[in-house]
Amino acid sequence: MTASAAEGVLRGSLRDAVAALRQRDVTAVELVSAAIERHSALDARLNAYKSFDATAAIKGARAADDTLDQAAGDADLTAPPLCGIPVSIKDIYGVDGFPTYAGSSRKLPADPWSSDAWLVTRMREAGAVVVGKTHTVEFAYGGVGINPHWGTPWNPWDPDVSRIPGGSSCGAGVSLWERSAMIALGSDTGGSIRIPAAFTGVVGHKTTKGRWPTDGVVQLSSTFDTVGALTRSVEDSIWFFGSVDNRAPHDPAVLLETLEASSLDGLSVGIPECTIWEACQTDVRDVLERALEEIEGGGAQLTRLVATILDDAVDLYMSAGIGKAEIYAFLAERLPGALDLLHPTVGGRLADPLLVDGPGYRDAVSRQRHLAALADTAFDDCDVIVLPTNLITPPPVASLADDLAAYGEVNYVTPRPTCAVNLLELCAVNVPVGLDRSGMPVGLQIVGRSGEDEALLGVALAVERVLGTPEKRLGIPPMVR
Repeated sequence: MTASAAEGVLRGSLRDAVAALRQRDVTAVELVSAAIERHSALDARLNAYKSFDATAAIKGARAADDTLDQAAGDADLTAPPLCGIPVSIKDIYGVDGFPTYAGSSRKLPADPWSSDAWLVTRMREAGAVVVGKTHTVEFAYGGVGINPHWGTPWNPWDPDVSRIPGGSSCGAGVSLWERSAMIALGSDTGGSIRIPAAFTGVVGHKTTKGRWPTDGVVQLSSTFDTVGALTRSVEDSIWFFGSVDNRAPHDPAVLLETLEASSLDGLSVGIPECTIWEACQTDVRDVLERALEEIEGGGAQLTRLVATILDDAVDLYMSAGIGKAEIYAFLAERLPGALDLLHPTVGGRLADPLLVDGPGYRDAVSRQRHLAALADTAFDDCDVIVLPTNLITPPPVASLADDLAAYGEVNYVTPRPTCAVNLLELCAVNVPVGLDRSGMPVGLQIVGRSGEDEALLGVALAVERVLGTPEKRLGIPPMVR
């Protein structure tokens, strides 16, 4: 296959890429080589990765081809569901063969953060090929996406001005548009998958708390941390989920076929009257409301409802200091000296933390658990809830880099529409729905009940069938066309 043909497969869906690989229309080496070429051509500008290993990626691709060749020659064998697919991994995951910096200025100890994290192991078992580790906000503590130590990834939707890509998984969405990866692993503690997904125009699935172990991932908050991925479509997100989920292992093709039967007909979509919607920038809200009209036209029933629990959850997440206490304790105990090396955008926000063995922290966690136990009440009158994922146009990096006050304001705004989902231990998917007046992506957040990730993905897929995939609806970012 020619390089251009391999790049065509790279641009397509996971399902189609897997079919092409299994039919041997394209080899894993050809596909991964195309991903490497995209990285070589674009990363000097986009800066998605902290580390990229083309040699190891080709080696992994050759091993995938051996597996694919064996399966092609034996009717009793089936290649793993992601065999030969290039993936990027956020640099807070331990990955065999890669150092971990977690966005900080120094390398973390090899033990345990140079061994595969749980989700990386699942990806490798599914046959995926790791190409590199993407940039993150320092210790994942922030929703803006700036990294003063290693440079901030360039949001590809504005070729002239470097705008924030969203954090903390700031390189993940950029790697998908670079097309050096077809799946990008991230983590979500207050929105760190959904925020960059919204700001860069891709899909991001925040899994239910506890659905997947966070073993081998550098901790931010033991209370709120979740792991998952960003993908270029909801369909791809379902294929990924079905390939790695550990509760009831699926053939992703079967899961996708099952969820393709999902429909918006009669689905009750709750639009909560809350400060999250009220705080939404006017042109961003206009894009969201037009998308909701299309969703209603596709058969959904839009229901306005009162959901004060969402505002209560935002207030508690922002004020209680649970995550702050937990990351401070983690750094102090596990990485001596790290606190003294933090950039002010992170270190300045860690002053005066609650003590994890103190009454203030215990009270805050008790209040969080109480609210989480009531989370189902938000769905009394609806099947899913919809919220903005981003409230604002991503601002220029230069306006925040040297202004701690401005940075703090944006860092408050970015997780505001997403953090309630973490505090209430729910699941959510960002679906790109349009571009704002500045030509930057706008994301709709679809929120589901705790533990109902498959049902949520089915709803998101039905929405995508009505609105179109991100690439069809938004187009392609100018920097990667």
